[in-house]
Amino acid sequence: MITANQLRKFTEQIFIAIGCSEADARLAADVLVSADLRGVDSHGVARLPGYVRLYDVGRLNPQPHIRIVHETPSTAVVDGDRGLGLVVGPWAMQVAIDKARTAGTGWVAVRNSNHFGIAGYHALLAADHDMIGQAMTHAAPLVAPTFSLEKMLGTNPIAVAIPAATEPTFLADFASTAVAYGKLEILQRKGQDIPLGWAQDASGQPTADANAIRNGGALLPLGTDREHGSHKGYGLGAVVDIFSGVLSGANYGPWVPPFATAGFMQANEGVGDGTGHFFGAMRIDAFRPASEFKTHMDTWIQRFRQAQAVEGKRVLIPGDPEREMEAERLSNGIPLLDPVIQSLTELGDRFGVFFSPA
Repeated sequence: MITANQLRKFTEQIFIAIGCSEADARLAADVLVSADLRGVDSHGVARLPGYVRLYDVGRLNPQPHIRIVHETPSTAVVDGDRGLGLVVGPWAMQVAIDKARTAGTGWVAVRNSNHFGIAGYHALLAADHDMIGQAMTHAAPLVAPTFSLEKMLGTNPIAVAIPAATEPTFLADFASTAVAYGKLEILQRKGQDIPLGWAQDASGQPTADANAIRNGGALLPLGTDREHGSHKGYGLGAVVDIFSGVLSGANYGPWVPPFATAGFMQANEGVGDGTGHFFGAMRIDAFRPASEFKTHMDTWIQRFRQAQAVEGKRVLIPGDPEREMEAERLSNGIPLLDPVIQSLTELGDRFGVFFSPA
């Protein structure tokens, strides 16, 4: 186990070591550790070596000049200058929030960025201002559209954060695939198989091989197959890709540059600039009084919590499992798998930053 503060400090020092400013390093570390706290280990500090590899091959600019390249009163396009998506994302969401303050809603498309961590972190930034926050991003092509053998889309997550009055903020944060690739990485580290329905092999057949993607296979859209609605997951992923890539001027589809997944891959020549994201902020009082809305959100949440559940189960509100995990890990520490400890220790040795989980 390691405390969140210890993990945050180590991560911050690694980002500083590759040239990030103290403020950017602090923010980037907070985004990653927030994922570990919430139990989304696939997007936490286990990804830190991947960001360093992006820096090593010249795809990550630790001192980016993030800027607005086009805007209207309610919209903007942001160029991330190859910066950490962990930093570019909050910067762009702040633009959306600022525009929503004056226009009622703010919509920001981002290009020339990199992997931005968990989408929910960015969506929650708007909820703190009595706004509904939305965040989405595309990713490297690891997903086969329904009936395809080719990997054409990323896991392409969507997050929506909706504030309430006394109840916790509603937070739906999910990939448009049957599972995020990071879940396969966790099982790879454990040497375990994956459940059928997560991926297909190189011939398009169901597989339990956690290394299927590295061996020519692909992740499957939400729904897994046509009979269970995979065309809907494919559609969600396509929408995220178009908003994040085609609309922003970033790469899209099979041209989205890879993160350090499935064996590190060098970026190929693309059709746009870097990786893209899309953010939205909607001021609640642009629709109805915020206090009135949030009271009704409390009613909505409470009624769903009271829904009759199957025996031995309870009805959850999106965000509940992550909040419960965060409370537990703040009290008892964050567990790290041995391969993650080893990779972070090696990273610390390289940059002279001591890493010592309890």
